[in-house]
Amino acid sequence: MDEQALLGLNPNADADFRQRALAYFEQLKISQDAWQVCAEALAQSIYSDDHIKFFCFQVLEHQVKFKYSELTEVQQQLIRETLITWLQAQMLNPQPEKTFIRNKAAQVFALLFVTEYLTKWPKFFFDILSVVDLNPRGVDMYLRILMAVDAELVDRDVVHTSEASCYFEARRNTLLKDTMREQCIPSLVESWYQILQNYQYNNSELTCQCLEVVGAYVSWIDLSLIANERFINMLLGHMSVEVLREEACDCLFEIVNKGMDPIDKTKLVESLCQVLQSAGLFSIDQEDDVDFLARFSKLVNGMGQALIASWTKLVKNGDMKSAQDTLQAIEAKVALMLQLLVHEDDDISSNIIGFCYDYLHILKQLSALSDQQKANVEAIMLAVMKKLTYDEEYNFENEGEDEAMFVEYRKQLKLLLDRLAQVSPELLLASVRRVFNTTLQNWQTTRFMEVEVAIRLLYMLAEALPVSHGAHFSGDVTKATALQDMMRTLVTSGVSAYQHTSVTLEFFETVVRYEKFFAVEPQHIPTVLMAFLDHRGLRHTSPKVRSRTAYLFSRFVKSLNKQMNPFIEDVLNRIQDLMELSPPENGYQALLSSDDQLFIYETAGVLIVNSEYSAERKQVLMRNLLTPLMEKFKVLLEKLMMAQDEDRQMALADCLNHAVGFLLHMKIFCSLLPLIHEMEYCSI
Repeated sequence: MDEQALLGLNPNADADFRQRALAYFEQLKISQDAWQVCAEALAQSIYSDDHIKFFCFQVLEHQVKFKYSELTEVQQQLIRETLITWLQAQMLNPQPEKTFIRNKAAQVFALLFVTEYLTKWPKFFFDILSVVDLNPRGVDMYLRILMAVDAELVDRDVVHTSEASCYFEARRNTLLKDTMREQCIPSLVESWYQILQNYQYNNSELTCQCLEVVGAYVSWIDLSLIANERFINMLLGHMSVEVLREEACDCLFEIVNKGMDPIDKTKLVESLCQVLQSAGLFSIDQEDDVDFLARFSKLVNGMGQALIASWTKLVKNGDMKSAQDTLQAIEAKVALMLQLLVHEDDDISSNIIGFCYDYLHILKQLSALSDQQKANVEAIMLAVMKKLTYDEEYNFENEGEDEAMFVEYRKQLKLLLDRLAQVSPELLLASVRRVFNTTLQNWQTTRFMEVEVAIRLLYMLAEALPVSHGAHFSGDVTKATALQDMMRTLVTSGVSAYQHTSVTLEFFETVVRYEKFFAVEPQHIPTVLMAFLDHRGLRHTSPKVRSRTAYLFSRFVKSLNKQMNPFIEDVLNRIQDLMELSPPENGYQALLSSDDQLFIYETAGVLIVNSEYSAERKQVLMRNLLTPLMEKFKVLLEKLMMAQDEDRQMALADCLNHAVGFLLHMKIFCSLLPLIHEMEYCSI
């Protein structure tokens, strides 16, 4: 081998050596027999450098994947012997290979399996088992090979070059799995049991690897090979061993997730639950290991959804007696579901939402709810309200990955709230009203997250209790009255002055969401307009609040343009300074960005055009609006012509560009006014 080129495999090698190594790899790929040098290096352990060993496996991988059919029988046999010889050496080496080498070796074994198992190497797994026996290093490689084989046969993320290739691989994989089921799966399952039995107390790493294999294969092998007394008892025993229980959870989840007869599925889940409950796992402690509880929550979610799927099938089949038994089994898990749903860790809570959602779907289908079911609905409702609440650590100024995850989690909770509304809209409305009124009565002394979520719940009701064209304040008297009372409280309580951006934004989002309230009670419009226009809104210290408020203010005015006439000139006067063209001067930034200013110009145009003023008065107001813009445009243009500094030129040009955008946008409104559209500054 080219020793100089191999130096480039070192991560610390310079660019020239790395380029030489890459070229050497390409040379070996196209060579007819150069790969044999790599095979010899692996079989005879010629190199100790990890990166060279990895390189050799990459060369073999390329041969098996792309050129195997071109090899002679002797060459193909050489590859098989190379891999087996390398595997035998693993059990004698003083130190195990690095993980990345073992994983790459497993991938090459798996590629050879899918290529040769059906034709030339039917004893693939038996040959490997005869080599590794129960040697821990051998078992480690055996399990890695099994996972690599499963990835080749089942993995949906494999990129296919064409639709024909995808079809061919799907047929091949189906045939491979069918043949494995007939020829070797029972023996493989027995080997897994022996590995678990031998290593469960003295090698947790191998035990967890084996549990991962069982979980992967159970989706496509005969479930009875795993879902039997000896296997299940062993897996349940692992649930009590701290270093094993997370993988045991995942393995049990895959077993529960396997399709089977609904009555048998119910029996399986119930037998698992009885043992788990007797082991004390149904009593959730907030101090418990959150990583385990996240896996356990996923398992409980799987068991709950499996029972619900069984119930659905039984109802469809008309087996109402078995369906009722299954429903009772589901109801018995609700208390545990609620413990996990309200857990302070959002990952644990998120993992159980699917069960909760599907349970509510069952209740929606029932003709009447029992007292216990009503209590369950209310408990879920309270849990959702609690979990919607921000925690103290949420960073509103610099939202990162954790904050993004909470936003997504809130979306999941919203779906639950919508489903709750379908099950019991009256209860949801009453619960939100109670929380909202209690919080708003004492908002000055209440923590921001509680105030925010109270307003948020009112906001979410608009979608949870949908109506045509946002007509929330007509029709159902009870609902309309409740919403009207809450909106009145929102705008008169003074909560818009709360000193936290989340509360401020939620206030404005909600008044815009329920804009039709102001058609019913227009006396509150001035109060809300002032909130938009002063330090609470467009002049807030937070750029984020100012920007969002500019958009919401535009929507608010557009939706209520018929009620705006008494306030038009006052509003225009108050927003005049916000529409000034302001290039950055000495580091000074304007309150609003150019995009935000565009909303303000649009709002002003809407106010003028839709006003009840005479045509002449509208023309005057439009001139007053646009003349300062035109004059500032001329001044800035002169400054641009004189500017020497390149950065200064760019800033002025950018500002002028925005001015042209404002004028073009306002041209639409000018064209709606008689005569004024003929004016020079409206015809640019």
